[in-house]
Amino acid sequence: MYAILSQNPVGGLYVAFTYLAGLTGVIITLALILIITSSTKTIRRSYFEVFWYTHHLFVIFFIGLVIHGAGRIVRGQTAQSLAEHNPEICYKNFTHWGKKGACPIPQFSGNPPMVVIHPFKTIELQMMKKGFKMEVGQYIFVKCPAVSKLEWHPFTLTSAPEEDYFSIHVRIVGDWTEGLFNACGCDKQEFQEAWKLPKIAVDGPFGTASEDVFSYETVMLVGAGIGVTPFASVLKSVWYKYCHDATNLKLKKIYFYWLCRDTHAFEWFADLLQSLEAQMQERNNADFLSYNIYLTGWDESQATHFVVHHEEEKDVITGLKQKTLYGRPNWENEFKTIAGQHPGSRIGVFLCGPEGLADTLNKQSISNSEADPRGVHFIFNKENF
Repeated sequence: MYAILSQNPVGGLYVAFTYLAGLTGVIITLALILIITSSTKTIRRSYFEVFWYTHHLFVIFFIGLVIHGAGRIVRGQTAQSLAEHNPEICYKNFTHWGKKGACPIPQFSGNPPMVVIHPFKTIELQMMKKGFKMEVGQYIFVKCPAVSKLEWHPFTLTSAPEEDYFSIHVRIVGDWTEGLFNACGCDKQEFQEAWKLPKIAVDGPFGTASEDVFSYETVMLVGAGIGVTPFASVLKSVWYKYCHDATNLKLKKIYFYWLCRDTHAFEWFADLLQSLEAQMQERNNADFLSYNIYLTGWDESQATHFVVHHEEEKDVITGLKQKTLYGRPNWENEFKTIAGQHPGSRIGVFLCGPEGLADTLNKQSISNSEADPRGVHFIFNKENF
């Protein structure tokens, strides 16, 4: 608390070469640069002694890192901030922030989450935080102190950067998610007031390979099970960009594949696909997104139900016009078909799924890419779970 009263240093170069924290920061940065550059394959093979001796700089690196914080160079409160949030008063009454005029709610504080309940015990947390910026396919770490003060869990963001909030979908499959479900009042019938909802701590966002989806004109998006969540963000963002500035959107064609073991997992994502399907038809551009949903597991009673309703206009599982397929894709045929439709293109292949499927798609990407630089090339990107 008392560290925040120290004077704020001014000037980057002045701080770097006159303050203890600045000097140690420069030293450990140079040590780290030397360690990293000497670790390259060429240096290791041709100049092994250089690689060996520079790695002894780890001693200097860790000594500098230990004393780096002794300079207490973290930015302190400004005079205006001190007038609004007196630390001598507010730190003793943090439970009453916002209730007393002398201690308003700090600007770094977020808003209570909005909870949306989806079928089959899946909840969506919609949150807002000042200064939060995200890209498609990124993920965050989430902690709910009301459930556990120590546990952080990763969740993929399912919202688009163009939306004024960020969201995650949580399926209730364990003790922590069950505790979050109850803490949010989802087990109660009555409406929950916002102030009764638990506080949620967020760390991130962190990047993944899905961020590069806009670097291609044609992409294949493959999600297996819950691995579909990054592509919810991608599809939303693509549609926002298409509706507002289609001429500058490099992406022209999306092939989307979703492989899932049971029908329950289709529920929350089907609404998004239905919305995209309807809007594409309104704009007479139904070919922009081609999607195939594969059900990889079913029992005899389900199979009978599928056969009875197969002739209906909409799919019995998803409610989409595109019918659900059963089994697994023939990836060799899929790659050859797409390669034939887009000759001379660089096609991005994005996967969020298990390692076994990643190996299959990587082999298909290599075998179906042409040796000619002007031919079709599949660029494989993966995110395993």
